[in-house]
Amino acid sequence: MSTEVLAAALPAAPFVAALVGLLLPIRSRRLPAVLAVGSASVALALAVTMVIIGPENEAAQGLTIAEFGNLAVTYGAWADGTAGLVALAVGVVALCVQVYSVAYLRDDERYAPYAAQISLFTSAMLLVVVAGDLIPLVIGWEIMGICSYLLIGHDRTLPEAPGAAVKAFIVTRTGDVGFMLGVAILGTQAGSFRISEVLAHEYSATTLTVAGVLLLGGVAGKSAQFPLHTWLPDAMAGPTPISALIHAATMVAAGVYLVARLYPIFTGTALAVLAVSASITMLLGAATAMAQQDVKKVLAWSTVSQLGYMTGALAVGGRGPALLHLLSHAGFKALLFLCSGALIHAVGSNLMTAMGGMRHAMPLTFITMTIGLAALVGVPPLAGFVSKDTILAAAEHAATAGSGGHEAAAAVAGAAGAVAAGSAPLWAAWLVWIAGLITTALTGWYATRLWLRTFFGSSAAKHPHEPSWFMRGPLLVLAVPSALFGLVALAPFVADRLGMEVPEPFATESLLPLGLATCGSLLSWYLWHRAPEADPARVIPGRRALEAAFGLDTVIDVLVVKPVYAIARIVSRADWVLVDGAVMGTGRGTGALGALLGRAHRASLPRAATAVLSGALLIAVAIAVGVGQ
Repeated sequence: MSTEVLAAALPAAPFVAALVGLLLPIRSRRLPAVLAVGSASVALALAVTMVIIGPENEAAQGLTIAEFGNLAVTYGAWADGTAGLVALAVGVVALCVQVYSVAYLRDDERYAPYAAQISLFTSAMLLVVVAGDLIPLVIGWEIMGICSYLLIGHDRTLPEAPGAAVKAFIVTRTGDVGFMLGVAILGTQAGSFRISEVLAHEYSATTLTVAGVLLLGGVAGKSAQFPLHTWLPDAMAGPTPISALIHAATMVAAGVYLVARLYPIFTGTALAVLAVSASITMLLGAATAMAQQDVKKVLAWSTVSQLGYMTGALAVGGRGPALLHLLSHAGFKALLFLCSGALIHAVGSNLMTAMGGMRHAMPLTFITMTIGLAALVGVPPLAGFVSKDTILAAAEHAATAGSGGHEAAAAVAGAAGAVAAGSAPLWAAWLVWIAGLITTALTGWYATRLWLRTFFGSSAAKHPHEPSWFMRGPLLVLAVPSALFGLVALAPFVADRLGMEVPEPFATESLLPLGLATCGSLLSWYLWHRAPEADPARVIPGRRALEAAFGLDTVIDVLVVKPVYAIARIVSRADWVLVDGAVMGTGRGTGALGALLGRAHRASLPRAATAVLSGALLIAVAIAVGVGQ
């Protein structure tokens, strides 16, 4: 079986499982679990086969499924090496989440639709990964938005869940308006929506700039980039396995993957916009994570920050490093969220104040979460060390190579035919590099704080315990790529499929970020060691502002939400007064005129009889006169 056929069939298994699962009784458990785990296993097996066989060509011709004038919509697979590796990451995380959910939601009466929605979510992400046409890609993109709304709001007992689900849906849809306009521009200009033809078409500089910036709107929404990042931390209202799925392998990864897939479309202006957004995102996410008390909120803001790393790499020409970090992050962030779910399951609270000393009661969770946090910080030779190191190396080369910065970064990234249509300005490369270095230190600080406050000190939990093996098994599975992917990434096999040069570990460029991460970790440990029962975040200047994420939700509420509500009230009032008033006034006027005519026609019997006789007499006289003439 060819790679293209495998790729085209990849979304089918979870899609069929989703359709069947949605038809099952809502309280059934055994069959939905078998369907969910089985379909995820099939998808993973197909992805593994894709990676082993390797790409034969980049895009099959595809089957025409619709025609609109001269534009045809096709379904064909884009089965290059990158698609295979990303599909593999999606398959691994989806399978672990499905297995984990069997135990985590064992008392949930709505498990059947939950499992089916995860399968649909997985199918949609796989469709985005392998689609060879922009229209199927858009369909998968939008289905993910619907599934995220349903899954974030799954727990109807949480008062914050409905609001978080609506917020995620509206914010991501806001970005998707620009995304769809960008797709429409590219497709109509190229005369085709097939990705290979879209990338091969020659556009004007203005068209590329407009289309690229519009596409970045959708990327900002899906991948939680400033200023459309605010939905992602609130999405923690969903079940913890959903947090792992959204933050690691679907939804947020889709935006980064899209830019990498359509990289030749993006001009220098679009890359400059991306660089500014990425720099703000990585710093904002890391700084906010430093002061959070909720374990899942720390990890959520960490995801925002790490997504900034990925988009920053793309902004400076580092397509390969961005994809490498996407794969690395999928493993260790899914591991961290599932570990946090084990902690929450054991103590019944998301707050670090309810934990402490958990390493004794939960040794397996302690070991696996330690691996995940070390990979997040970038401790060599774990996953995050190599992937973040290549990003910072690409940014440094772009910043220090003068006018040739983009070409130098492309050489480091091994862009190999996926170089953007233009290069970002030199200042943008400096901005990404400096922001990345600062974020490295902040990451070491908040990851160490989370580790110490959760697993050390005195225990605040009454009876902490390890979860069942349905929950522990996925932790062990995900700990493997979190620990070993840094070494695997050094293999030519991976670099070749990502279209980049083999990374050089422990190069001179590695020393500065590694030193900064170490300083951040040591400072956090020192503050905790001075007062083990206290929170190291208490010494941070402006801690309340960090806890509130700089009040951006309040700013958006004042600048966007309230004005929109005010405009809506004005429009509603105008509709009531003008439109409804005109309709109702016409009705009342017609009724009044009818009543007036009715009164004119009403008369007593004598008067009516006299009128009738008078009329008959007049008619008779007229006839007589006419006959006489």
